[in-house]
Amino acid sequence: MRTLYILTAFAVVLTVSLLGFRGRVFTHPPMDVFPEWAFPGMKYQPKLTQQTPSAFFSDGRADRVAPPNTVASSYGPAGQPLRNDSFLYQGRAPDGTFARGFPPVLKVDMRFLNRGRDRFTIYCSPCHGLVGDGNGIVKKYGMGAVPTYHDDRLRKMAEGEIFGTITNGKGQMNPYADKLAPADRWAVIAYVRALQRAQIGTVSDVPDDRKGELGIK
Repeated sequence: MRTLYILTAFAVVLTVSLLGFRGRVFTHPPMDVFPEWAFPGMKYQPKLTQQTPSAFFSDGRADRVAPPNTVASSYGPAGQPLRNDSFLYQGRAPDGTFARGFPPVLKVDMRFLNRGRDRFTIYCSPCHGLVGDGNGIVKKYGMGAVPTYHDDRLRKMAEGEIFGTITNGKGQMNPYADKLAPADRWAVIAYVRALQRAQIGTVSDVPDDRKGELGIK
């Protein structure tokens, strides 16, 4: 125990010796743990930072104004497309309401549906179930109140509103904009519509040349 007291007292004295008492005004610059001479150009870099003055430019600003009609390098032909299609990227009609149907730039075919099924299985089915009835695997672990896609409210909901829900999330559902590209979100919606249609389908909806596959005469 005596040794512990001695070590504690030594640590206190050493700390006070190096840092001084609280409120003390230092007369020398603080200790430079990583001096510039040891790491040249790393700590004090000759660079301009945003929102700071600069004597190098005639207007005295470090920030430079982009030339007219400049487009960010991450957009356009070299990167992402310009998001000027409110239907495709926001699910909105020209009047600002939720759009119905699918953006004309997308081709809704079997390849599109298969892509939607793939994304749906990965991101949606854990909660909503493989058939969209709200009985996903998470329900077995105590997560309830997952809506089914097969009620009239969601059947009649505009596709653009579903797109907005996927993009921004709703209630306990997190947003999926960082996981699903806009086209993939529309593909998921197309697959959801296919699931909804399958639930209310009848024998008369099956083409005559395919009824044999279902054992229907």
